[in-house]
Amino acid sequence: MAKASKSSPKKAARVVQAGRIYVQATFNNTIVTVTDEKGNVIAWSSTGGAGFKGSRKSTPYAATVTVEEAMDKARALGLRNAELYIKGPGPGRDAALRVIKNSGVSLSVIADVTPLPHNGTKARKMKHG
Repeated sequence: MAKASKSSPKKAARVVQAGRIYVQATFNNTIVTVTDEKGNVIAWSSTGGAGFKGSRKSTPYAATVTVEEAMDKARALGLRNAELYIKGPGPGRDAALRVIKNSGVSLSVIADVTPLPHNGTKARKMKHG
């Protein structure tokens, strides 16, 4: 029996015309995920992966670089039309939107999917002293 090579089989580069872009902008990080219409991830990027560390991760500039990186990967796979879903209150929100609008990908939907509690958990008891 011949032994199979150790490297895993590489997926064939697929062309994705339309997809979805998810931007998660927290106070500490910005994560961008690009999926096809079915929800399979085709490209992603984060501020840490873009080379930022510590407090520099939570800047609009770091978010800009991160979104550009993700969009370049997605455009290389042929992304033309997309729906944009932004989640979270972080500093990367507006920067991400600006970069995606200027990237040449046409947006059909721009939605804010930030979760808002309908009067969630009970607040902490008051500190007195």
